[in-house]
Amino acid sequence: MLDEDIILTALIFLAATLYASVGHAGASGYLAAMALVGVAPAVMKPTALTLNILVASIAIFKYYRAGAFSWPLFWPFAVASIPFAYLGGLLTLPGHIYKPLVGVVLIYAAWRSYHTAHQPAQIIDVRPPLILLFAAGAALGFLSGLTGVGGGIFLSPLLLFLRWAQMRVISGIAAAFILVNSIAGLFGVMSANTTLPSALPFWALAAIAGGYIGAEYGSKRLGNPAIQKLLAIVLAIAGAKMIATA
Repeated sequence: MLDEDIILTALIFLAATLYASVGHAGASGYLAAMALVGVAPAVMKPTALTLNILVASIAIFKYYRAGAFSWPLFWPFAVASIPFAYLGGLLTLPGHIYKPLVGVVLIYAAWRSYHTAHQPAQIIDVRPPLILLFAAGAALGFLSGLTGVGGGIFLSPLLLFLRWAQMRVISGIAAAFILVNSIAGLFGVMSANTTLPSALPFWALAAIAGGYIGAEYGSKRLGNPAIQKLLAIVLAIAGAKMIATA
């Protein structure tokens, strides 16, 4: 068990570094790492949300200072998503449902990481309808709380596909979105008397260190395409394992 904890700590550090470099907090990476070493599903969601909060806090500080943020675009997503993330966190899915659901999320994250590895920066200025921002925020907030991800892996491609913001601004918005949803989701999870693993402090230190390094790098330049492709392979393997073992 000690060896597994050490391996998982290293994987969490790596995931936090890679994800923070693109404005994410790493929940899908933490879920992938926990799936690879066989962590129980009941532990996975609260652990991922806790680590998300730590890394997202660092990321939003770095990206906001770098000017990679938009309050007018962020606040409607946040207002709508927070209560739904809490509701999603309240729900505890049985393992045979949670595992394939998370598996699909991980495979989607793998596709997104690979697909956007060479995504060029764009100059975009589209003002989306407010009602659409509220609807998207509510849907993504519920999904984030239900699965234990912060929602950034869904929000980023949505903003990019609909041309609502530049890539660097998307990273900053995603970091803030992940933070508020992870906090709301964790409140929902912990209200059901969920216990956290004893090794969490070590994993938290690894996530903080990795998150700082990644956010420091990513707030100044885009992520490395080769690293994003490698991350996609790891996520795909973990997602397939989650589905196969459901």
